[in-house]
Amino acid sequence: MLDELPLDLDRALPEPLSVQVADGLRAAASNGLLRGGDRLPSSRSLAERLGVSRTVVAAAFDQLHAEGWISGKRGSGTYLTTAPPAAPPHALPSDGTSAGPTLLDLEPGAPCADAIDRPAWRRAWRAAADLSPLVRKDRAGEQDYRAAIIEHLLRHRGLGAGSETVLLATAGTSSAVGELAAALLSPGDAIAMEDPGYQRAAGAFTAAGVRVLPVPVDAHGLRVDLLPPNIKAVYCTPAHQFPLGARLPAARRVELVEHARRAGLLIIEDDYDGELRYDTAPLPLLAAMAPDVVVHLGTTSKILSPSLGVGWLVAAPEIADAVVAHRHRTGTSPSPAGQQVFVSLAAHGDLARHLRRLRRALPPRRALVVTELRRRGLDVVGDDAGSHVVVPLASAEAEDRSVAAARARGVALDALARYHLGPRRHHFGVTLGYTALSWPDLATAVPIAAECLARP
Repeated sequence: MLDELPLDLDRALPEPLSVQVADGLRAAASNGLLRGGDRLPSSRSLAERLGVSRTVVAAAFDQLHAEGWISGKRGSGTYLTTAPPAAPPHALPSDGTSAGPTLLDLEPGAPCADAIDRPAWRRAWRAAADLSPLVRKDRAGEQDYRAAIIEHLLRHRGLGAGSETVLLATAGTSSAVGELAAALLSPGDAIAMEDPGYQRAAGAFTAAGVRVLPVPVDAHGLRVDLLPPNIKAVYCTPAHQFPLGARLPAARRVELVEHARRAGLLIIEDDYDGELRYDTAPLPLLAAMAPDVVVHLGTTSKILSPSLGVGWLVAAPEIADAVVAHRHRTGTSPSPAGQQVFVSLAAHGDLARHLRRLRRALPPRRALVVTELRRRGLDVVGDDAGSHVVVPLASAEAEDRSVAAARARGVALDALARYHLGPRRHHFGVTLGYTALSWPDLATAVPIAAECLARP
């Protein structure tokens, strides 16, 4: 069986030989050339066949064993334990209308559930349930939750609590955007927003009657020099521009802050996945640079789970007061249960341990995606932070063909088309998220996606 496998190594490639061996065996399992229960040759015999040292093969086997692809049986060799099917099974879609394929989902936005310690997760929910029922909710958020978030922001984002700002709990980023629009803006007011950008934020502004004016982004993020006149605010994602993945450079951050102060604008800084960075040092938050003109938004949905339904908002006292007054008028407030789950995780050290696990788990996933895409000759951008990457393409037609081809083979990709706010397109390509799937499913889906994207 192994004599028939395509395990040719290329010493000219930048990837280590051990990575190439592991990738070849994963691909063989994904393509059905190897099946669960197949016995692999010994590291010595495979090394001889490939013309490499035994250390190279042993390192590849160690990686595959850690990922759950193989297992060793004392005295009887090494066996493949996981062989993902070539075609995903069929199931009813969520609306129950008709049968369709269960897709391997590479769309961005989902957290890495595999990194969550399930016993700690259950303990936190039990602790939240053990609390006495609330008589009245605190419209600003529960006090112990706000204290836990202040500590989290100081430790992981370098944002200290000062007398010039107030922290509120929120029901997540989209909800916070809607509250800011309702509390601070009037119907017909205009705000500027990155294009392409986060559609749910645009939808929240539009629902409040606010006009959204698109501003192009380039390889460094928001084009401050192209901000339109007569706007009340600008919404941006400077840590990891969504969806293109650029990091707003320090000089452009200063330019944005100075422009906002001159023009009397409010900056809404969405730090949706700011905790997730890899090879680069963090840049200063806009909220730390200019708390007088910046509202900082964050969420637990990317580092933990959207099931908590909570986030945070840091703003000047008059802005926080306006949001709380809006909540009193509408009777709305964020979920106390989700807040208490976060408090429990933080209090027992489970949150810190989870973030350490997350930072260990995501780089190998990113490396799998980037290596496979670049091996096919594809460009990859936005890979130095966050939990997704972007593959630029030449045209809208290339987007449509790639997404359709991948879906036909059971893999869901996300085209940049739906993130553009205006009729003029500046960027073409697809996004690939690498956190939602299990490792075996990710290793199955990525080669399929790469093959579909690389086709002319």
